[in-house]
Amino acid sequence: MSSLQAPFTIAIIGRPNVGKSTLFNRLVGQKLALVDDTPGVTRDRREGEGKLGDLEFTLVDTAGLDEGPKGSLTARMQEQTETAIALADALFFVIDARAGLTPNDRAFADFARRANKPVLLLANKSEGKHGEVGAMESYALGLGDPIQISAEHGEGLGELYDALRVLMPEPVEEPEEFDDDDVIIPEEEIETRPIRVAIVGRPNAGKSTTINYLLGEERLLTSPEAGTTRDSISVELNYKGRDFRIFDTAGLRRRSRIEEKLEKLSVADTLRAVRFAEVVVLMMDSQNKFEEQDLRIADLVEREGRALVLAVNKWDLVEKQGGQIGALRTDADHLLPQIRGVPVVAISGLMGEGVERLMKAIQDSYAVWNRRIPTAGLNRWFEDAIDKNPPPSVSGRRLKLNYVTQNKARPPSFVVFCSRADAVPTSYLRYLTNTLREAFDLPGTPIRITLREKANPFAHKRKRPN
Repeated sequence: MSSLQAPFTIAIIGRPNVGKSTLFNRLVGQKLALVDDTPGVTRDRREGEGKLGDLEFTLVDTAGLDEGPKGSLTARMQEQTETAIALADALFFVIDARAGLTPNDRAFADFARRANKPVLLLANKSEGKHGEVGAMESYALGLGDPIQISAEHGEGLGELYDALRVLMPEPVEEPEEFDDDDVIIPEEEIETRPIRVAIVGRPNAGKSTTINYLLGEERLLTSPEAGTTRDSISVELNYKGRDFRIFDTAGLRRRSRIEEKLEKLSVADTLRAVRFAEVVVLMMDSQNKFEEQDLRIADLVEREGRALVLAVNKWDLVEKQGGQIGALRTDADHLLPQIRGVPVVAISGLMGEGVERLMKAIQDSYAVWNRRIPTAGLNRWFEDAIDKNPPPSVSGRRLKLNYVTQNKARPPSFVVFCSRADAVPTSYLRYLTNTLREAFDLPGTPIRITLREKANPFAHKRKRPN
């Protein structure tokens, strides 16, 4: 949306399992929200940019309206929904036309009316005769004429467009978001564009708690129970004048423990968030740091080519002694040699301890991830590295490495032109990577070196017959 006009925001509300997340995915054009037959899959409120014809709006998927004891997870899910309603310009009240009206539908229709916002009543799953009957019943809610839709099959969206167009201001064109890692971005833009950050880690490491501290509000659900977060939730943050887009993700368990279909969906959602991110914060519990699963996640981030920051959370529970941070960095370099120098920050997401250092580490890692090295300096390093440690001979033949160039950043990637690419040992590539990292101060970011053989200028000439 244009900066001159605030986006029109619509909250999707209704009782659990009526198809709110399916409608959300349909309108944003991506499978952002998890969908499953199990009621209560959605817990946090999720935002996305929706589009229907020429209408563009911010869409908010919410947890199903449900009642629960004060302080319970269900009650806090309801609070998240109430916040979404308060911030919305209009509401989509969704019912299940096949199931017909329930007492909860009637109770929450009163709740929607009290919000004093425009409400569009959507009778979802209206395909077939059973859906027709349920849609007719919904007149009893007193929310106006129901719009019969099928979010799963995309039916009834024309009628929804007509009703929504009456409520919305004139659409404003917006330039597309720039997300191409392969394109060279001007340095001044690198310093101002929002940084996409994914917070990942094992369950109950404190990811949501830390994000809530940064936002200064209980934006994301937290609970001592592991696995509270199921979707990857995106939130916008301006921290000391710098914009961030932060993704809270579901905890990643060991593969052998990922059994339920819903948890498999959550893991896939987390992996998508990692691929979309530019910087990934791997959050570990200070009581159980650098476990095998932590190392697996770090390796995944490196293979995906994302900048990495290690955050050791719940540092307020650790008895302080001298040299602890240095020991953490030593452990990180020893256990993660492929990203030597990765930043390690001790924090308490609950108390806010170390959070400022974490945000600086994210910005520093983002800058390194975007770095481009001048070709002249790169080849001076290359010649010096080869002089100090020449490539080995293979099968009695000397390997010749000619020159190097950086073909892209995000992450820093280089091409080495050589005589026999398939014969260069992996150990020598590691040597080049480590010396390159030290020479140009590229700590903790993935480095890609590709070998390419120079074209043989005489290859096209045939040998003369004897």
